Amino acid sequence: MEDNNTSSSASGAPIKLEDPSVTLTIRLIMQGKEVGSIIGKKGEIVNRFREESGAKINISDGSCPERIVTVSGTTSAIFSAFTLITKKFEEWCSQFNEVGKVGKTQIPIRLIVPASQCGSLIGKSGSKIKEIRQTTGCSIQVASDMLPNSTERAVTLSGSAEQITQCIYQICLVMLESPPRGATIPYRPKPQVTGPVILANGQAFTIQGNYAVPTQEVAKNPLASLAALGLAGMTPTGTSGINHTALAALAGSQLRTANANRAQQQQHEMTVSNDLIGCIIGKGGTKIAEIRQISGAMIRISNCEEREGGNTDRTITISGNPDSVALAQYLINMRISMETAGLPIPGYHYIAPSAIVKTPIH
Repeated sequence: MEDNNTSSSASGAPIKLEDPSVTLTIRLIMQGKEVGSIIGKKGEIVNRFREESGAKINISDGSCPERIVTVSGTTSAIFSAFTLITKKFEEWCSQFNEVGKVGKTQIPIRLIVPASQCGSLIGKSGSKIKEIRQTTGCSIQVASDMLPNSTERAVTLSGSAEQITQCIYQICLVMLESPPRGATIPYRPKPQVTGPVILANGQAFTIQGNYAVPTQEVAKNPLASLAALGLAGMTPTGTSGINHTALAALAGSQLRTANANRAQQQQHEMTVSNDLIGCIIGKGGTKIAEIRQISGAMIRISNCEEREGGNTDRTITISGNPDSVALAQYLINMRISMETAGLPIPGYHYIAPSAIVKTPIH
């Protein structure tokens, strides 16, 4: 970390970074199993992090698949807290490394940043974000769309624990210099629908024990059904006799049918490092073909574009109805997150509606 004791605000007035009266709040999104690595048994790990860093660390309740971790304090306290958090998370992620793999484990961290501050984080013509990448060695991607029902965006970091901590410190400096403008509507994850959901012939079923029980609630919203499938990819195929990625494929098929008559079309662009594009395309284009089939969206990947400083990025353009675009974006982000975490990436197995498992499920 640079030994900077002052910075400048948007008005030009100096800010004393270690002034106890100057505090920041950094929020990040973690999945249930991920957040368990920093909570510990009866909260012993997170309590130790609070004491050692001096930062306030709060974690949202477990009613949602996504948990929000909120870290508040001075820049020094936040830096100390994230040094501890990322190191522990790195240890947890290392268990998924391939046998014999050398080098530091690359971990993914998803920050939540007010959209009004993202422009300052990117900088003119991308100058600031490029500077942060070069200074810290950390990959950083700012989502173009806001998180659902909020005025915040996801900022995805990927690198070693040390690189990510350094990157977060640089982001703190930007946030101090450029406070959010206007009111910020915070992102709040939605509670998980009870049990996995499958759709067959227009009827939705929730999995309860060994039975598929008909339900009407989720049939109205295909994406709500997808949220219930546990698409984070952390659940091994075959758990409780249910192949969750296969169910995702089935739901994707039904989603396309439900939206066949929708005229509304939209387009979304994502920028991905060339180093990560292989996990999205797959051998011979098999993985991107699967994502196209499941989501029903048109997906185009640009050729390698040379950037200043030798960096290379690829642009992914997703077109289709809103649900198809959202599903394709989710599946792509899932592959990136699992690749950077060193987790095994499951394949998707398409199941035709006629092949649906009949009740009861054995």
